[in-house]
Amino acid sequence: MNPLIHELFQKSRFLSQEVNNTLKEYNLFASQWSVLYCIQRHKEMTLTQIWKYLNVEAPTITRTVNRLAELGWIDICSSKDKREKIVKLSEQALQQFPAIKAAMTEFEDRMVDSLSDDEEAQMLELLQKIK
Repeated sequence: MNPLIHELFQKSRFLSQEVNNTLKEYNLFASQWSVLYCIQRHKEMTLTQIWKYLNVEAPTITRTVNRLAELGWIDICSSKDKREKIVKLSEQALQQFPAIKAAMTEFEDRMVDSLSDDEEAQMLELLQKIK
């Protein structure tokens, strides 16, 4: 295995575990946070827009969205096209979002703390070149 790819897999697993630890007090997982953050950025989205934006399979997004609705994090509404559903953050999510975002920002800062601004920019540029 290419050592670079191996290291990327290792770091990806490590980051997922650390995100889950950060989100534990909010009873959320990394995949759920990705959906909530995505919806918050766009105000409201269809399920199709979410899975395309996050590059995740449609059934996975459907399960995640349904679970988030059960937990009270999002509201699911009908759209003009009855086949499509629109999701938006619930009142509970809107109230808790700033605290969760602050915890995630602190986590992200901690993860890249050992990198200079130039190294962080270079790493981002290099990762974007991987196809």
